[in-house]
Amino acid sequence: MTELKHIGRIKISGTLKALTGLHVGGTSVGLEIGGADNTIVRNGLDGRPYIPGSSLKGKMRCLLARVYTPGQLEEQRGSHFPRLFKLTRKEEYEDPSKTFLFHIFGVTPEEIRKLGGESLPTRLIVRDAMMTDETAEALERSLYTDMPMTQVKTEVVIDRITSQANPRQMERVPAGAEFTYELVFNVFFESDLTFLPYVAEAMELLENDYLGGQGSRGYGQVRFETRHVDVVSFNGTELASNDQVVNFKETVERGA
Repeated sequence: MTELKHIGRIKISGTLKALTGLHVGGTSVGLEIGGADNTIVRNGLDGRPYIPGSSLKGKMRCLLARVYTPGQLEEQRGSHFPRLFKLTRKEEYEDPSKTFLFHIFGVTPEEIRKLGGESLPTRLIVRDAMMTDETAEALERSLYTDMPMTQVKTEVVIDRITSQANPRQMERVPAGAEFTYELVFNVFFESDLTFLPYVAEAMELLENDYLGGQGSRGYGQVRFETRHVDVVSFNGTELASNDQVVNFKETVERGA
């Protein structure tokens, strides 16, 4: 077993701004008449919309995987549409250029055992992004919301065979809403610092893609409006002056 020694923590925090309407789906029981067909996730205490850390982390990992572990197109028999299949976990795990995904974002213990590897803690922790007080207060005063702090957008899906129109209502957080985010990168080995550029790249990829659902229809464009990097060292290890950490801090904060 590898001896783990927590030598530091690097925290990236700030505000995340929705540049277009944002829909991160939730579950709603017993919707009232006039409500939305597709609701968003809300805080159970105060009803404010928020962005789950799992949504942020999953999207960042997915975008990096598209760049570094792309799937392949395979033509299905009797079909005009090729389907996308992913590389197997074993292929990814055995390729040194791709194992950073496991170290940064984690892999299940069951998968590690199947691969004959050693389970290590996930380096990146992504907190839930909570709506700022300023945004919540502005939305509570707004005359243009349809549900508490959100809008309902009616869309129409056209059946291409029958031309039948099927309307639906999508609940979304209005453009301009801001959320506080926090990413925590734990450092167990000095070699972990080589993963930092991938975290910065994932943030940039997210800004150029979308978060949540319906992104191809204009939803979910976001921007890390403010960025601040804090470095904490443990066990007598000095991280703040490390060149890799300094470069990462400059890269992330410059992107604001």
